[in-house]
Parts: sequence; C-alpha cells; structure tokens
Amino acid sequence: MHLFPYSKVIKPNHKFIIVTTVRTTFFCHFTNEEFVSSFSSLLVFLPLLISCDERHVYIVYFGEHDGINSLQEIEDIHHSHLSSVKKSEEQARASILYSYKNINGFAALLTADEAKLLSEKDEVVSISQSKPNTWSLQTTRSWEFIGLQGGMEFGRSVDSEMRGNLWQMANYGKDVIVGLLDSGIWPESRSFNDEGFGPVPKSWKGICQAGDSFNSSHCNRKLIGARYYLKAYEHYYKRLNKSLDYRSPRDSDSHGTHTSSTVGGRMVANVSGLGGFASGTASGGAPLVRLAMYKVCWPIPTDGSQEKLDTCQDADMLAAIDDAIGDGVDVLSISIGSDGQLNFTDSGIAMGALHAIKKNIVVACAGGNNGPDSATVSNLAPWFITVGASSIDRTVSSPVVLGNGMKIKGESGAPDKLKKIMYPLVYAGDVVEPFVPKNSSAGQCLSGSLSPKKTKGKIVLCMRGEGLRVAKGEEVKRAGGVGMILGNGPSNGDELTVDAHVLPATAVGANDATTILNYIKSSNKSVAQIDPAVTLLDAKPAPSMAAFSSVGPNPLVPDILKPDITAPGLNIIAAWSEVVSPTTLDSDHRAVKYSFESGTSMACPHLAGIAALVKAIHPTWSSAAIRSALMTTATLRNNLGKVMTTEESGKVANPFNFGSGHVRPTKVSDPGLVYDASYTDYLLFLCSIGIKGVDRTFHCPKVSPSVHDLNYPSLAISKLNGSLKVKRTVTNVGGKKSVYIASVRLPRGFSVKLHPKKLYFNDIGEKQSFTITVKAKGSKKESNSTTEEYSFGSYTWKDGIHAVRSPIALSRA
Repeated sequence: MHLFPYSKVIKPNHKFIIVTTVRTTFFCHFTNEEFVSSFSSLLVFLPLLISCDERHVYIVYFGEHDGINSLQEIEDIHHSHLSSVKKSEEQARASILYSYKNINGFAALLTADEAKLLSEKDEVVSISQSKPNTWSLQTTRSWEFIGLQGGMEFGRSVDSEMRGNLWQMANYGKDVIVGLLDSGIWPESRSFNDEGFGPVPKSWKGICQAGDSFNSSHCNRKLIGARYYLKAYEHYYKRLNKSLDYRSPRDSDSHGTHTSSTVGGRMVANVSGLGGFASGTASGGAPLVRLAMYKVCWPIPTDGSQEKLDTCQDADMLAAIDDAIGDGVDVLSISIGSDGQLNFTDSGIAMGALHAIKKNIVVACAGGNNGPDSATVSNLAPWFITVGASSIDRTVSSPVVLGNGMKIKGESGAPDKLKKIMYPLVYAGDVVEPFVPKNSSAGQCLSGSLSPKKTKGKIVLCMRGEGLRVAKGEEVKRAGGVGMILGNGPSNGDELTVDAHVLPATAVGANDATTILNYIKSSNKSVAQIDPAVTLLDAKPAPSMAAFSSVGPNPLVPDILKPDITAPGLNIIAAWSEVVSPTTLDSDHRAVKYSFESGTSMACPHLAGIAALVKAIHPTWSSAAIRSALMTTATLRNNLGKVMTTEESGKVANPFNFGSGHVRPTKVSDPGLVYDASYTDYLLFLCSIGIKGVDRTFHCPKVSPSVHDLNYPSLAISKLNGSLKVKRTVTNVGGKKSVYIASVRLPRGFSVKLHPKKLYFNDIGEKQSFTITVKAKGSKKESNSTTEEYSFGSYTWKDGIHAVRSPIALSRA
C-alpha cells in the first residue's frame, strides 16, 4: 500500500474520514457530517490528536481447505469474508494485500475491531497481526571439509566407496527445485549460469517477475523463477525508496545471492575473496539443482546514523511460501530468524511451512544468531529442519606481533598490508574525543568517537560490542589510524571472523585482546605490527560451534529439541552482489563477485543443499524421513577425534548447541532406519500443545497424544517428575534382512531403557515400534551435567553397518 505523509481523503455522504500518516492508516468515524466538513481541514495539521482506529496488517487463516474449490473460488471466498467486516466493496478490495490460495487465508489491513469480528467467525482458525521488525536475515573448502567433495571428511580419509558418493548418486541434485526466501539474487553471477542444463522441469509452474533492473531474461534454465513481495513491508515503512533497494528480485544486499550460491551454485573455478584469500573452486552443495528466489526481505529506512538492518514481514513471507507451494519447489531454504519466539499460528514461516510439508517439501531454516545465551534458538516447529552454525578448518591468518616479542593469533580478510615495521599501539578508550563518556563503549571505536590528534599514525585496539565490526575499522581510518586490532569480548571467545576491513586489520580472541590491553597499559611505549594475511588449511579443532549460533532449549516447546543439526556457517565464501562492497559500508566502494559471510544463514543452505541431494536419490521419501537421515547420521566428533567444542569457551558442546551433531554427507543416503512423520502427525502434535482447527478436515481426538510421542529423531523431556514412557517407530530403509541392537549413553541422573532391545526387519519399508522409559534418579542436584538444568545422552540402533543415533536432553521437575 502506498502511504502518503499526512494526506486526507474525505468521502461525500459518509460519516468517516480516512487519515493516512507516514506510518499508519486511521479510520475516523463521526456522527455529525457538518462536523466532519468543518473539522477536516485541521486533519492536515493535527492527525495524531484524533481518536481513530489504526489499521494494521493482519493474517487471517482458515485452515487447510478440502481442495474442492478452484483457486479463483478460494480467492472469492476470502474476499467475501473481508467484505463482511468492511463498510463497502471498495474498502474490502483496497484493504486486501494477499490471498493465500494454497495455504487458505489472506493478509489485509484491518482495524482491531474488524479483526475481532473476523476472529469470531467459525471458519477462522486464527488471526494474527503481522508486526514490523519481527524477522531478520540471519564455498570454497566447506564441502571438501565435510566430505562431500574429495576423499577426506573432517581431515580424515574416508573409505574409497564413499568418496564423492553422494554427489554421484544424486547426479549433483539434477532437476531438484530449491526455493529460497531471502533478499533477492544477483543473476549475472557465474554461480547461476545455465550452460549444459536441459529444459526446465515440467513440474515447474512459477514465473520470472519483472521489476527494477530485472526482467524475464534474467531467469534461465538454472535460475528458473524469481518473485518479490513487499506489500506488508510498505504498509509499515512507506513505498520502497529505490536508493535503498531494487523493487524487483534483484539483490542489493548480497545475503540472498550468497545463500543461493551456497545451496546450489554451479562449480566456478579460481574463486577467492577480496585480496585473493581462500582461493579455489566455489560450488553449491547441489550444483545441478534448479533455483527459485522469493525476495521477502528489505532494508529498514534510517536517517543514516543507524546500523543498516533488514526486515522480513510475516504476511510477505507467507505469500512467498504460498506461491512456492503452487510453483512446485521440492526444498525450501529459509535463512531468516526471529528475535522473539512466536506461537506457531502467529508465525508466517511456521504456518506456511506446515502446508509445504503436506506437499512433501523439505523446509530448512536458520536457527538464529543470538548465541551463546541459552533458549535463543528460533524456528521451533517440529516440521522444520532447524540448523546451527559451526566452523570449518580454514583460517585466514594475520597474527599480531607485540613490541615485547609476543606473537598473537589473528584472522583477517583485509587486503591492505602494513610495512614490516613496528607502529605505535593504543587502546581506543585512551584516544577518544573529550566528549566521549569514559565507559566500556569508549573502547569500541564507535562512529565519531576517536580523536584524530591522538589516533593518527597508530594501530588501535578496538573492542567488539556495539556497532558493526567493519565500521570500527572505518572509524579508525577516519581518525588517521594506520591499522586496527579487533578484540573479542567474552561472549565471542576465540571465534574469529574474516572481514574485508577498509584498512590493515586483524581480529583476535577475547583472552588475547586482554593480553594486548594489558601490554598497552603496562608499557610506556607500546608498539605492534600486523602480519599480512595468508590462507591456511587443516586448522584444529574443527568443526566447533560458532559463538553466535543460537542455543536451546526450545523456548516455546521445550519437549522438542532444537536446533536439529549443525552445518558450516563461519567464514563461508560464496557469490556476492556486485553493487555492494564486501563490508556493505557506504564509504566502501570496492566491488567483489565472491565474499566471506558468517551466520546460521550460511549453515542453512549447506543443509538444504545436502537435503536436495537426498531428495534426488530418494524422491519418494517424506520430508521427515529426509530430516531423520540427516540427523541420525550426524557426527559429534571434530578433526581431533574429540567431541565438538564451542568457539566462545572451548568447552565441550552439547545438543543445545549442535542438536543431533554435525551433518555428515558421506552417510546420509543410507541411514539404515528413519523416523518418519506425516502431516497428520504434526496436526496431532499441535493438538497436544492446545492448538486446534489448523485443518478444517481434521479434528483433534478427545484425548490428545503426549507431545513426547511425536515420532521425532531426538528425545527431549523437560521437568520430568518420576518416570515417563514414550513411543517411537522406525522404518527400515537399509538391507532387507537386518537386526538392530540398542545401546544407550545415559544422561547423568537418569535411567533410560529401550524395549525391545532388538528390532528385526525382513524387508525394506517395514516398520517396528519400541518404547523408551526414562526415570529420574537421585536428587535434582545429582542430575545436573553440562548445563544448570539439563543432562544429555543418546540412544543408538546398530546393525553392524549402520549406527542410527538420537540425542537425549532431560531435565527434572
């Protein structure tokens, strides 16, 4: 909707005035038409003094339809419902933003009273307000490191029959269609060329939507579809400013281009980051898949003094998923997370994905970048594959050498080099302008804080905290500094990011930052040099969990373990939009075609790419079976053969960090057994947590099943009092004649018993059920393990070939 600042519309013979302000639209109702006429001129100047009903974007959901009506009939039904609460047919048509035909609902501009009237209709399952700023955006070497490419896995040799096995068996994902919800795509990238591709699959029903700097010719046989959605965005932020972004599927942010090339980019030789770092062949996980971009994320307008942020609106995302279902995608990769924890019926991603699951579409989502604090993980529905982020074994080393001879580990993607001499070294907090408060933020090199007189010609130690990492280097450069050392805080630990800084710079861990600061404080003349960056492989330990990767337990339904799994997400190099620099700073005019990025946003497409390969090999498998194969074959071990650790502390990680473990492509095509689940199983799960009526053709039983009985590949039980018995069912997808024997690694303070302990299978596709009885032992204090409340373990089914492992997370009342 196009909102005009402080405009007014007066309709003759009506007792209301529509007032549109910069941010919202109001409906003002009066009983005296003469009063309206005489008072209307004041609305231009005093719109905020009027008591009016504010219109917001609401998503109205009717539940799964029975498929009897045509898509046009469904749209007509939606319009009829909206017309019933509006004062005219014209108002109803002007208010609707999207009609979700596959998902059966609509998004419209409603007042609170209108929303209430709609919520009282028997046909309405749920109605929720789509609020702004809820959701936000969250590879040479990585595929080789995890064993998809070459003959190594986490630095160890793999059996010859496993080398390249998944890529070859899946024919590199040929003709699987992967859709992405993101910030758009840069179609000219070599990662998206269609050389050698055959015709577009007949199952594809999508379009290539034209817009600013984007037309139908930008799609090809590789990028087969592209759409954009911004109606809800524009309701909250006015019409998109074209100086901020393209009003089209084209990407001005690079996030969507990066994720698209990670999930399914072509193999492109001689790729590197700025400065030639991390050179090699870039490839997506499934380089022969077809790609479709659904642009749903847009920049939030600022006055230029704030950090650039993107927002992705629920109503827009639901429209994208609705179209993706109708278009015929096989896999959805959604690198978008929420800072808040939305109930499933209030989340556009969750409700849209549930309908996608019914169509057997695999949905992978980023787990969020709010770690290392506990209970921060997002995308919590059990029909998602929720992905955490971990490191790979490549570093771009740029050490710091102090004047006392100490050499400190650092990493950097800065192409500029300092002379091989010692430079004066200062702490940012000691060289700030007089007006800057002497608190912890003084050392963070925030914009305008440094004194050029005190900074010129020096290397500055800047601490992480507020503001962008690369913006701190920008401030040092503005103030005349020659270089920067970026010091981690305790929450970042030893996690080092490879940034293309605008001056010679390197990043150091939290303890090393303290060491450097102590050296500065204790020396009358502190000096240092920053060695030029070089790319190194086989770093140890790797993988380890990224400090930013969001952590469990599941804050919405603690009896479903989240995240599900982890994949590479730290310092990943992939395709880039050529209109934005590698730092995205306005002052940085360097252009690149490939660049580094970190986040669970990068881990998600890694996982989605592998899921697409499994889909190519096993096209009849359900999305739950594919998720099970990914989870139960995951590994807990790093390239030292030890349990993975966390980047921020170096301590042993647990299922709240990595879920079932790190994805292992060498094993996923043959998991032996899978834990399957259907659309109906998810509806029963919703019944168990009190959500009913999601599907009008389905009715919750009088006694809902336990939430623990969802056939999930992991087991989480919170606040256990006494004992609990849960049920699981596995499907044989391995050998015809097989016997599986159970083993358990006990969580501290609990007993866990499986019955039966042996499962016998005579054929592929055969199902066998078993029970798990969990009992708390001793006192609550005795049960505590690696976290304050939870203990962790696992149970595994083995047949001599396969090891089907499920993580356990338990707490007691």
